[in-house]
Amino acid sequence: MARDAGNTSVTTSDRSGNSGRDPAAATSRHRTGSGRKPSRGHYLIKGAALVSVDPKIGNQARADIEVKDGRIVAVGAGLKARGATVIDASRMIAMPGFVETHYHMWSALGRNFVSTGFEYFAAKTATVAAYQPDDFYDSVLLGLVEAAGAGITTVNNWAHNVRGPAWADAELQAHADGLVRARYSYGHRDGQPATQPIDFADIDRVRRTWFGAKSPFGGLVHLGVNLRGPGQPANFHLEMTESRKRGLPVSVHSGQGPTTAVHAADIEKMGYLGPDFLLCHALPFDEADRQAMVRTKSPVSFSVHSELRLGTAGGFHGQLLRMLAAGITVSLSFDASSLAPINMFESMNVAWNLGIPWIGTDTEQLPAMVFRQAIEMATINGARALGLDAVTGSITPGKRADIVLIRADDINIAPIGDLESTLVRSATPANIDTVLIDGRIVKRHREMVSHDTAAVVRNAAVAAHAVRTRAGGILTPASPTPPRF
Repeated sequence: MARDAGNTSVTTSDRSGNSGRDPAAATSRHRTGSGRKPSRGHYLIKGAALVSVDPKIGNQARADIEVKDGRIVAVGAGLKARGATVIDASRMIAMPGFVETHYHMWSALGRNFVSTGFEYFAAKTATVAAYQPDDFYDSVLLGLVEAAGAGITTVNNWAHNVRGPAWADAELQAHADGLVRARYSYGHRDGQPATQPIDFADIDRVRRTWFGAKSPFGGLVHLGVNLRGPGQPANFHLEMTESRKRGLPVSVHSGQGPTTAVHAADIEKMGYLGPDFLLCHALPFDEADRQAMVRTKSPVSFSVHSELRLGTAGGFHGQLLRMLAAGITVSLSFDASSLAPINMFESMNVAWNLGIPWIGTDTEQLPAMVFRQAIEMATINGARALGLDAVTGSITPGKRADIVLIRADDINIAPIGDLESTLVRSATPANIDTVLIDGRIVKRHREMVSHDTAAVVRNAAVAAHAVRTRAGGILTPASPTPPRF
């Protein structure tokens, strides 16, 4: 059960194994089932070791942070704040919340659908049509709550399996209940014909319903689209025209293999690259592509674990170094929970360990990746990639209070030396004591206080059982009865 945090936890409705749920009824029920949000309090975080990711503030051995009404008010030593609740962080490291830029959250509950000989693409293909709207809600909420507990305060929900309006509504209700800052990138139905455009009429409905004057998000969630790229030029131009007409930021997969390459230089010639055009993976990029990204200030989302497992184009290590050396805004992401742990510490660690020049290759003269770069990729670069760098990504007065406090006295961290090294090499989500998102405490004393995580897990388990039952084949559950936790 969630611990008390001023009696403000969000309660999520628990359910049992009715796998024959009506999509419309399920979505409607979820839309009336959200609980109270934790309040945005007035807090004074005292005595933390600070990694601010703000070049003017830098890293500090001891610092205080005042937070009020969701905003970072002040950062410095010896701060006083009348009426503020004091959070003793004298044995903690404070850092900005992580920003994740590419996560297919509809399949978060399918993290363990994969098995030997039945990996990501096979499991995805077998289940894309087996999810009902209720399952989307439970999956996205599971992903959001797990992310928040792991210090990830912003995500890009790359919704590439929107099967209809009820499915989109279910995901968006999960965002309303999840309390995590996000972009909802509306996309196609997985398996949709490449010549069939995404449903812009429903995107317009979503904008009116979810992002209008009565939006339940309180500014935490913004709308974008994910497109399938220029493989079908006529459809890509149509979708880009419609997206630009609506002022929507765009996300596109740029490929992990030589046969799926999408080249940034080609998209630049089409006139589409820019800060609001996010390309993911980028393994097949050549120098012309990298220079196109630099010229247009277009960002990249780099899915560390996914690139290692699915990067048949090779060049993971070299491409990362070349993009960083070129000055491209490179952010970090997970792709899917069946490809990577929802653990930004591990993503930073793996990227840093791979970020060295190799003798006898074209990376030999490039600089090695440093700890600061890994942290920036996981925070401020992600914020820039999502157009949120004025809002989050660093501990800076005036920005929203997305802050993570990490126990510095845990056995896998102590004794502290270099702060950046500690975060990249030693820290894990288990070391997170406190998480604030938009000034709301969602995790305290290592426990989620914003959600009943036991109910979230139970609901996700029921949904996963239902999806596996519908998919059948290798995924058929051993028992017809959903598991109970």
